[in-house]
Amino acid sequence: MSSETPPIRVMVVDDHPLFREGVAAVLEAQEDMTLVAEAVNGEEAIACFRKHRPDVTLMDLQMAGMGGFDAIRSIVGEFPQARIVVLTTYRGDMQATRALKAGAVGYLLKSTLRKELLHTIRQVHQGHRHVPGEVARVIAEHVGDDTLSMRELQVLNYVASGFSNKRIATHMGISVETVKTHMKSILAKVNARDRTEAVVIAMRRGIIDA
Repeated sequence: MSSETPPIRVMVVDDHPLFREGVAAVLEAQEDMTLVAEAVNGEEAIACFRKHRPDVTLMDLQMAGMGGFDAIRSIVGEFPQARIVVLTTYRGDMQATRALKAGAVGYLLKSTLRKELLHTIRQVHQGHRHVPGEVARVIAEHVGDDTLSMRELQVLNYVASGFSNKRIATHMGISVETVKTHMKSILAKVNARDRTEAVVIAMRRGIIDA
């Protein structure tokens, strides 16, 4: 790095201290990067971004309090030039699609950090987008799929929690027949044969949380 070129200023947002320490150690070894802020949830991320204005933000999605999706939307809404890379364990297309729609410019699987982290930070800082090939392929496979309605998502989450149709109907204030109708639509949209397979597919794709 040229002595006249300022280092890439990075913020990491994750609620696991050991993970943040690991990322910090990697960044400290780079001449062209510096860690300027850490946050443990979305609220802290927004406050830290306002204060430090990092060049690149590494953002976890699943955190206590405000999660990554809301934080991304808030930061990008206030600072459209923000360059945010999502850090996640999810390979599913729905998580990636939601993050990119929220305003993220990169998507990085935690399992590939050792190989991809530094390259991704540099690419994003230069104005490029970064989505892992395996995630991009899954997004492409489902680009024309019908999305689940809010009601269908509610039903599927109840199914994932082990609720029967009758119990779902009671909780949602609808008839058992309506629950069955929603379930039939869900099976068609996610291309599943039964309730169990629908839940497995939905978790794998990030439609519902695992």
